Amino acid sequence: MKLNKEIHLPVLVELDENGVFIVSCPLYKGCHTYGKNIDEAMINLREVVQMCMEEEESQPSNTYIGFRELAFISHA
Repeated sequence: MKLNKEIHLPVLVELDENGVFIVSCPLYKGCHTYGKNIDEAMINLREVVQMCMEEEESQPSNTYIGFRELAFISHA
């Protein structure tokens, strides 16, 4: 009997210039999608993650390290 296991994946969220939410899971190459709001984007990402997991036999291709922020003074 195979037990289901809850997994937690990192998700990056961006907002583009048109107000569209872009979400991606950095553990899987090319694993990204979008939505007109966060909820829609996350629902779409769940489907994309499932496809990525099936293609890669549940093994992530990248190792997620963390999030960093780069600060600098712009002279523009």
